[in-house]
Amino acid sequence: MLNTFQQADHPALPKASADEAARQEFTKSFKGFIQSTLLPGLTPVYQTRVAKRFEKEHGRPPADRRDIRSGMVNDIYFQHYAAANRIAQELLWESVNGSIDRQLPEMIAKARELSAAAKAELVIPAGFVPPRYVTALDIHCMPGGYCSEVAADDISVGALYDRGVYLYAMGYTGPNNDDMGRSVVNYLKRHAPDFKPRRILDMGCTVGHSTLPYKELFPDAEVWGIDVGGPCIRYAHARAAGFGLEVNFAQMNAEETTFPDEHFDLVVSHILLHETSGKAMPRIFAEAHRVLAPGGMMIHADLPPFDLMDPFTQFILDNETWYNNEPFWGAMRDMDQFALAQKAGFDLADVKFDTAPMAVMEFAAAAEGYSQEASEAVAERDFTAGEFAPGGGWEVLIARKPLDKALAA
Repeated sequence: MLNTFQQADHPALPKASADEAARQEFTKSFKGFIQSTLLPGLTPVYQTRVAKRFEKEHGRPPADRRDIRSGMVNDIYFQHYAAANRIAQELLWESVNGSIDRQLPEMIAKARELSAAAKAELVIPAGFVPPRYVTALDIHCMPGGYCSEVAADDISVGALYDRGVYLYAMGYTGPNNDDMGRSVVNYLKRHAPDFKPRRILDMGCTVGHSTLPYKELFPDAEVWGIDVGGPCIRYAHARAAGFGLEVNFAQMNAEETTFPDEHFDLVVSHILLHETSGKAMPRIFAEAHRVLAPGGMMIHADLPPFDLMDPFTQFILDNETWYNNEPFWGAMRDMDQFALAQKAGFDLADVKFDTAPMAVMEFAAAAEGYSQEASEAVAERDFTAGEFAPGGGWEVLIARKPLDKALAA
């Protein structure tokens, strides 16, 4: 699919000058070139050079992603690819930061105005301390990470994330950057058409990209998005108001929220888990179980566990661990999420992995003049998730809390 659409404007989004927009479009195109031209070249390099050299040196073929990496890091083609990818990542954030620095006071004032006009709650508790696994480094090389504040009522890193993620994904998160949430919503419409949650919680929502589709599908539901980054939450609240949606946001840790027991019917997250830690992830599962009402669902959308991929694909994805400040990226995919869900209290029989087709891909099929039948065929085909090449589908871990509490004992 040729991606030609642009990010949809909204009142909270930083406004780029012509020069800034050109630089941003360059970074998006540069990412696209790396994905479409350099990335595919890694496979023949591995097969024709690296694997043979490894087997000659070790007397056996590479067994796993670690073996593959040990050979690939010494190959000049991979070094070129990895360097270009890292440079592109740093350039895209820099291209957006110029717009934000130029107009930050006006953007903060606009965010205050939008939030003040909204009826939905915005909760920023005094003295909140974000977890160290978020503050110790700039995740995915985003300057300032999720939590840095440079002014009163700061929203700068939220704005940076909003525009930067669109560029990083080369537009494949859709015009509203909401493809993950919209894809899960579409999955629910197909597979649980009678499910009508009264309260919905989005854990680790950053700026609410994926939160808003749930309010669209379930307009009568009380929807909350939580994140540890204060600037992200402020921006998320203003952004939702700019879209005309009443969604509540709070600065809160998904490991230990302040919500009552059994308060929500649906708890979701979207690429949250790989940005936590080995200690935090089980706590998040346990907290999701605690706040879910009997019969409620937990859905975590991310990329698949490594045991669902071949070793070379594992190696490609694990580059995020090594070169993009994502230290838990690979370790998270090695964890047994079924065991974590069971330990948290879910019945193992009610836990599964499935694929939610990317909503933007379905949209493309319909937009290109295909029939409804063809569009549905796109939704039902088998997808291979991966980097934004695009992958085609999001892997979702789904668990349902038993209606009968005795069954969970």
